[in-house]
This record gives sequence, C-alpha cells and structure tokens, in this order.
Amino acid sequence: MILSDKRILEEMEKGTIRIAPFERDNLGSNSYDVKLGKWLATYKDPVLDAKKHNEIVYFDIPDAGFVLQPHVFYLGVTLEYTETHAHVPFLEGKSSTGRLGIDIHATAGKGDVGFCGNWTLEISVKQPVRVYHGMPIGQLIYFPVEGDIITKYNQKKNAKYSGQPDKPIESMMWKNKF
Repeated sequence: MILSDKRILEEMEKGTIRIAPFERDNLGSNSYDVKLGKWLATYKDPVLDAKKHNEIVYFDIPDAGFVLQPHVFYLGVTLEYTETHAHVPFLEGKSSTGRLGIDIHATAGKGDVGFCGNWTLEISVKQPVRVYHGMPIGQLIYFPVEGDIITKYNQKKNAKYSGQPDKPIESMMWKNKF
C-alpha cells in the first residue's frame, strides 16, 4: 500500500514525514515531486575501487543549466531535505525525466525508516541533456511498515548516509568489511 496525498499530509502533521522546503503544488495524489539541487559531482578517478575511498569533485549547476553527457556517471542531490520516521520512502524518476533519457538512480531508490537528509542521486543519461537546478527530477512515495522497528536508520552505529547534506555523497562501500 502507498500513502495517499491526504495521508502524507497527515503524517507530516504528526512529524513522521518531513519535507523541507515543502511546496503544496508538488504533492501528487500519492507522491511528492522533488527537485534537483544545485550540486553535481563526478568521481576523480576513471576506475573506481570498491575497497577504497573514491573521491569526488563537486561543481554547481549554473543558471544556464549544465549538459549531462552519456558514459559519465554523475552524483546529484535533491533540493529537499527529508525525514521519514515511520514509513519506507522510495525515490523514483518522474515520467518526464525518463522521457528525457535521465536515470536518477542506479540501484538505490529505497530509503529506510529513520533516513534523514537530502537524497543523493545516481544520474546517467542516454544522450546529452541540459538540466537545471530546481527542475523536477523525481518523486517520493511512502509505504507503511508492518511490524515494529527495532533500530531506525538514523540510530544505527554503522549508518553511512545518515544526515546527508545538500551536496551529493560518494559511495561509502569502502567502510564495509569484506
């Protein structure tokens, strides 16, 4: 089951969902549209190593926009800061974004109960496309959880992405033991 617009508003009133900034016009019948933040990033090295800290280079999207290129992997960020304390948030692309050939996540569309922060986007494109900060980029949908939560994401000692800022965050795979 997915939360309706009315339920999202009720949960926001209760404090179990937070979206900032919140614009009522971005609330759909069962989702909330999020916008592309100001920052993009790319990895410094052409070959990434899952066991090392792969560094990224940040750059901001100018007012005239920025042309994303195929075969380049970009990290972006949502303009909105979100908190989800009683539901499972999913970030999906909008159909208008997909029809421009923009993928906003490689595999990480699901959040966890207790996620607090801006969402890092894993962006790739099918052909060159100009993007702008503040443009609609995705939509959040919320699913209820069945059963009690023992440990929320923001309470886990090994939560690598809790409290993400308004800049993209690189992979923290290197923090895992393998």
